[in-house]
Amino acid sequence: MSLLVLSAADVAKVTAKFTPDELVALMAGVFSRLSERHREIYQPHRTAVPMEHHTSLIMPSRITTVGTTVKVVSVPSADAPKDVKDKGLPATTIVLDERLGSVKAVVNARRLTALRNAAGSLLSTRVAFPDDTAPRKILAIGAGAQIQAHLALFLTAYPSIDSCAIFNRSRNARLESLHELLDTTFPSVRVTTGVLPKAHSKDGEAEFYDAVRQANIIITATSSTRPLFPSKAVQKGTHLCLIGSYKPEMHEIDTDLVKRAGVVIVDQKAACLQEAGELIEAELSDADLVELGELFDYRAKDLSWIPREGPIEEIQTAGDVTIFKSVGVGVQDVAIACAVVERALREKIGVLIDEFDQDD
Repeated sequence: MSLLVLSAADVAKVTAKFTPDELVALMAGVFSRLSERHREIYQPHRTAVPMEHHTSLIMPSRITTVGTTVKVVSVPSADAPKDVKDKGLPATTIVLDERLGSVKAVVNARRLTALRNAAGSLLSTRVAFPDDTAPRKILAIGAGAQIQAHLALFLTAYPSIDSCAIFNRSRNARLESLHELLDTTFPSVRVTTGVLPKAHSKDGEAEFYDAVRQANIIITATSSTRPLFPSKAVQKGTHLCLIGSYKPEMHEIDTDLVKRAGVVIVDQKAACLQEAGELIEAELSDADLVELGELFDYRAKDLSWIPREGPIEEIQTAGDVTIFKSVGVGVQDVAIACAVVERALREKIGVLIDEFDQDD
């Protein structure tokens, strides 16, 4: 039995070969199974193991028709040394061989979580926007891996976008690096950056609110505990992808904006009602949410999805904005990791260790 090892650079090579349509179809399969409560999905509760400078999260997941994975993510503690925090969140996914039960691949997953979240957000956008929509302006708040993955995917998927604004809490190296990357990759897009206005300060507020007002798509990926902008700054018809909050005390938008949507699209109702601070603060119930997987029909035979016109029309007419709230689900990791391993083997990318499980 051989073992495939994919480094961060290997994963970057492999994922660059996926088109936006392929990634969206991959996530469509996941969300369809989730919403239909398929028995083929297994998502045991994650295990947390305290370490010296991290909390290590161990997350097994399985989709019987796709594969079985175990993802390990180490989250730096608040008192971790700066050099440890600067390295971000180390993440590795182990992919198991379905027949033998042994480890088939070890995959650097530092960027995969962001990529699968971005693919889910893009799926929600294609569902929420009418087919003939050609968004021109996108606003991203944050400058980490989530925002990088989202912008790279959205700017590729929507060539109509000619303006991209990025606001971060500080003008740090990550923001400047992201600006440079997007300038190089998408030369036809005008990329601008700015610093979020601080609480109770007017400095930079006008520039930021102007970017909010102009945006057709807004993506947020922060740990903010207060709304980043007021509802009144968001124009009608905007689609928002909220990726950051995962605790009740976290809020990226205010309750007025949540209510403007009428119905909020979510990745999984139960998880969002327990973890999404914006939805908890707005006192939303199950009836106020619709799962992304309920808005289309998925055809596993040809890996395609077809929008459900009735439910989508209800979303589009329920309010004057549309919102997708994601807290992330483990089986997304199964889909993306198994797809990456399959493509890497086909393209002969990575290091293959022969006879890894042979002891004689």
